[in-house]
Amino acid sequence: MSSPDRPIVIASRGSALALAQANMVAAECRTAFPDLRFEIKIIKTTGDKMQTLSLTNPNQQVTKGLFTKELEVALLNGEADFAVHSLKDLPTELPEGLILAAVSKRADVRDVLIYRDAAFFGHAVQQGGAKRGFAPHASIRDFPPGATIATSSTRRQAQLLALRPDLKLVPIRGNVGTRLQKLADKPELDGLLLAAAGLARLGIRLSENGELQGDAVPARLLAVHLPPEQMLPCVGQAALGIEARKCDSRVARICDRLNDFTTQQCVTAERAFLHAMGGGCLSPVAAYADLVENRIRLRAVSFREERFISGEVRGALEQASELGHRLASELTR
Repeated sequence: MSSPDRPIVIASRGSALALAQANMVAAECRTAFPDLRFEIKIIKTTGDKMQTLSLTNPNQQVTKGLFTKELEVALLNGEADFAVHSLKDLPTELPEGLILAAVSKRADVRDVLIYRDAAFFGHAVQQGGAKRGFAPHASIRDFPPGATIATSSTRRQAQLLALRPDLKLVPIRGNVGTRLQKLADKPELDGLLLAAAGLARLGIRLSENGELQGDAVPARLLAVHLPPEQMLPCVGQAALGIEARKCDSRVARICDRLNDFTTQQCVTAERAFLHAMGGGCLSPVAAYADLVENRIRLRAVSFREERFISGEVRGALEQASELGHRLASELTR
């Protein structure tokens, strides 16, 4: 048994976003448990080391747990007490001895389409090597045929092509700041898709006139939110997952305070759906559960075998897992 005065060690990846999220959780812990000490331990994952890997290239083998495995090893070895993950990165099957001990209250689940400002970079009709831009509050339908959108998410790619099969989609790697700078610098890119929650956690905000604002954000970038009806988020998007050892009573007490029950039940439905579909976080499926009149509404889309299939089920909060399996069964008939 660990010493009661030993600090609680929180495992995190070292990216700016991961550390922002870990510090959010640590601050919440320190407020709720002022008598305990909390420390963050940075651990580099396989995904962090493989910056040249294309997550959408079918010829490259991408294993589950790309951004979580090393953190889980630290938990099992006792080097850390719990790990903070972007829940969308956490596989539905966890190693023996580990559990999803808590889920944070969900932030904005929407994706954001980011592009250059036409008033600064010129109008969309410009050709050649000039960087072209678009008007404030432009939608994905306002982009011209052949416009190039950067995203490394198979889920986003599939839904974009369902909306606009004429677009050109290219992968992009790097942290949020790197991706924003690439969009600002590279004339061959017209737009970029990122998660609203990740931007907000980095202190990046969207002004009323559609301008992207924040420290280290390149000048004159605009953005617009894509509604879930247009771009369904990935499983667990905008929620943080706290992974811990199964029988650690000291950490369990902390996780009970960190957990948001409603979000937990919604992501339980989503993760049950993903598991039943036989996929990991890189599978070309999307699912989002929210509450409608105190009942779970689970919506999902699948793009397997070049077929677009969508569905929706509703049920009680206590039926979360069952709802996920039911919808997966309907989509795979």
